[in-house]
Amino acid sequence: MRINVGTKNPTKIDAVKETIADYDFLAGAEVVALEVESGIAEQPMTLKETIQGAINRAKNSFKNCDYSIGLESGMFKVPHTKTGYMDLGVCAIYDSKQIHLGFSSAFEYPPKVMELVHKKGMNISEATLSLGLTKQEYVGHAEGTIGIVSKGKINRKEYTKQSIVTALIHLQNPDLY
Repeated sequence: MRINVGTKNPTKIDAVKETIADYDFLAGAEVVALEVESGIAEQPMTLKETIQGAINRAKNSFKNCDYSIGLESGMFKVPHTKTGYMDLGVCAIYDSKQIHLGFSSAFEYPPKVMELVHKKGMNISEATLSLGLTKQEYVGHAEGTIGIVSKGKINRKEYTKQSIVTALIHLQNPDLY
């Protein structure tokens, strides 16, 4: 079995490998990382756009495989938050016929990060680096901003794994979905 993943981000690839190892029907699958276009903005700002990016990545990486996975993180508006937005990870699994979606938990970026995103047009990596919250050029390739603000209680890989697990619910229960 082969599973293509529409990213070269090592944190996301590790999340896929570690997650599928817990599933008998996927264990031992070859995981192939492919650089594909998301077809959306670098910093998604709506739930619809984030979902579309994950779907696009899954479909664009479906080549000579059994399943393909698209992973996208992005923001969406949430009332009563300090910044008006929260971030969540989306996983789209494509089996050549259907898309199976899953989400991670959501969290809010610090207001100063969001100010740089909105006023200066920075992406999250640029904003966290600029504020000195990380020394990583691509914070999402390491612990992620969630790892920084949660003080290591949850990191980017675990956050990504949540979305993969919730997308796999469909494949685990084909009689229900």
